[in-house]
Amino acid sequence: MNITLLQANLYWHDPVANRAMLEERIFNLDEPTDLIVLPEMFTTGFTMDARVVVEPMNLTTFRWMKQMAAQTGAVVTGSYVVKEAGHFFNRLIWMQPNGQFDTYDKRHLFRMAGEDAVYTAGTQRIVKEWKGWRICPLICYDLRFPVWSRNVSQELNPEQAANKQSSGSDFDYDLLLYVANWPAARRNAWNVLLQARAIENLSYVVGVNRVGTDGNGHPYSGDSAVIDFKGDVLFRQADSEVVHHQTLSLDELRAFREKFPANRDADGFTLH
Repeated sequence: MNITLLQANLYWHDPVANRAMLEERIFNLDEPTDLIVLPEMFTTGFTMDARVVVEPMNLTTFRWMKQMAAQTGAVVTGSYVVKEAGHFFNRLIWMQPNGQFDTYDKRHLFRMAGEDAVYTAGTQRIVKEWKGWRICPLICYDLRFPVWSRNVSQELNPEQAANKQSSGSDFDYDLLLYVANWPAARRNAWNVLLQARAIENLSYVVGVNRVGTDGNGHPYSGDSAVIDFKGDVLFRQADSEVVHHQTLSLDELRAFREKFPANRDADGFTLH
């Protein structure tokens, strides 16, 4: 799997400028890629002024993502502000080159910024298959909640989960993605938790954050990263814009899981 991380300084509340900036970087990619990952709220920065920047589904940014995916032959993913059925969502779009797509609405809304008062929380995560990989995309604050990120089907009851794990079969995903606007003030938590999620889930983890300062004066350090299934940092970039390509090995992941099947000793659970 060839994955591309776009860590950018976003223009505040300016979808036209952000799409143009990201489009230029996508068009200038110097090697083929299977998956292009953009930050959280990549058209606006992390904003509570949803009414100012919101888009309906299937309009400008959605069509832009469809165009980018078709032209690159890669999945393009990231979140932006969407209104549907009278509700605002911090919605991630998973856009495939053939125009098929899926959506994930951020589950854990950042109450310290009032996100929970503006946006509606999602209720289901998604796991997408692409190029032989199973990939679970999540958003920013979700990183702090290990149960939501856990690498076992959340629809299983404890007995079913225990049986599935004891068979050694099974993981929901091979790659866990986090798109984010994670402030520099809490960069240590971001770095530590990305590694923790990789270790505990026996999975690659990729986090794509932004840099620069937003319209509320909050600075962002980036620290976009690629972490392997052992928790080793394969890539991390702080404090500057970057377009980074990384090749991930499914064979190496499977070999490690076979050698170190810690998942077989995990506890079953259900979510309520």
